[in-house]
Amino acid sequence: MRQLQDEISVATRGQGLYEVTRDVQYFIEKSGIVIGQLTLFVQHTSASLLIQENADPDVRRDLVEFFRRVVPENAAWISHRSEGPDDMPAHIRTALTQVSLTIPVANGQLALGTWQGIYLFEHRDRPHRRQILLHLLGE
Repeated sequence: MRQLQDEISVATRGQGLYEVTRDVQYFIEKSGIVIGQLTLFVQHTSASLLIQENADPDVRRDLVEFFRRVVPENAAWISHRSEGPDDMPAHIRTALTQVSLTIPVANGQLALGTWQGIYLFEHRDRPHRRQILLHLLGE
């Protein structure tokens, strides 16, 4: 059994879903591991990780719009606004999603479904650089 770790840095342009599937797959391919388990972890409290459809861009647009409606900016009850009106809504959106994913690796490939991709979900309005840690265990 072997273990490897790496990190992916993702530059965002504001709220939205940023696909990282190819970068993650490249990490697996260069590892030489053919069967195992991959864990991804985003080191931020205002961004999250999702496995979502990667064929129709309307899915990504609709998800962003859904979260804007569920957790609107400038709601009167929000008190935490240290970094602007999108600050607390970004934290809530992260709490409603997830900061880590676990994906099986089979035959040296991510064991994702046909239309699945891995996304960083940026919840802030302005650009950021987000770090995703990768931990691969297998043989």
